[in-house]
Amino acid sequence: MLIGKELTQAINEQIGHELAASHQYVAIAAYFDGLALKRLAKMFYRQGEEEREHAMKFAHYVVEAGGNLEIPTIPAPKAIFKSVEEAVQLSLDWELEVTRRINGLMDIAVSQKDYLGQDFLRWFVTEQLEEVSTMQNLLQVVKTAGERNLIMLEAYISHQD
Repeated sequence: MLIGKELTQAINEQIGHELAASHQYVAIAAYFDGLALKRLAKMFYRQGEEEREHAMKFAHYVVEAGGNLEIPTIPAPKAIFKSVEEAVQLSLDWELEVTRRINGLMDIAVSQKDYLGQDFLRWFVTEQLEEVSTMQNLLQVVKTAGERNLIMLEAYISHQD
């Protein structure tokens, strides 16, 4: 076995968080779809797919490293929002929490001198910079545009593709 039990358990928990993020982003995308914010919806559907891919990377790593894969129960996502700002703020908060959790995984790998684990996790550490930055920028644009000018948000996103 190339992975310790503590890191295996923590990664299994992270798989649950990644899948929950995937579900949450799909729920947010559907909310945006309902507001006819098609570009924003497309962005969040894509985020949902990306989070699922992250979960699969973790799952494959656990199996390849000889750990026992145990996917936890995934809670239902929040589906009703008061505003676009609330939905985007939830996304930013989620990414900040994921960053904290990824750093925690790295802490375990470092403390156990698990060099394979550290190498694997480095990609996720770097990825979180992009994830947090994207959501921070989006939230700033939402706040600047305001709920009455959401068409400007759609225009902003169309230039990001």
